[in-house]
Amino acid sequence: MKNQNDTLAARCKRNTIHLGIWTGAWVLTLALVAFGHKFLWNEDTTISAIMIFINLAVGVGMIIANIKHLNGLDEMHRKIHLEAMGVTLGVTLITGLGYSMLDITNVISYDAEISYLVMIMGITYMFAVLINNFRYK
Repeated sequence: MKNQNDTLAARCKRNTIHLGIWTGAWVLTLALVAFGHKFLWNEDTTISAIMIFINLAVGVGMIIANIKHLNGLDEMHRKIHLEAMGVTLGVTLITGLGYSMLDITNVISYDAEISYLVMIMGITYMFAVLINNFRYK
């Protein structure tokens, strides 16, 4: 039994490291797209399009790494993360559409920015995982 748990722990650690590498690569390519068009390649649309394609491809790799990470977790941790993802999806959808409606109806005087929604998503996921860890321990 100990060998099986060691194997599960090793696999989980390896999958977590791979997910971290893919996530870091995705964030790096996203930053490169966001800032590179202005500071590195003088707004050349061809280079921007290529870099966006690379960012999307790395994003697919990150999604696959995330699926592999989830599949490598034990049942309790998988439940914790899947519930957190469900809550995050709901909160993001509801707040995102509400935020967009505030912009469309001119209730707010500025344009709705996706970065705020990404922050809400990250914070929601973090708190949902923490709360679920507390609930299931």
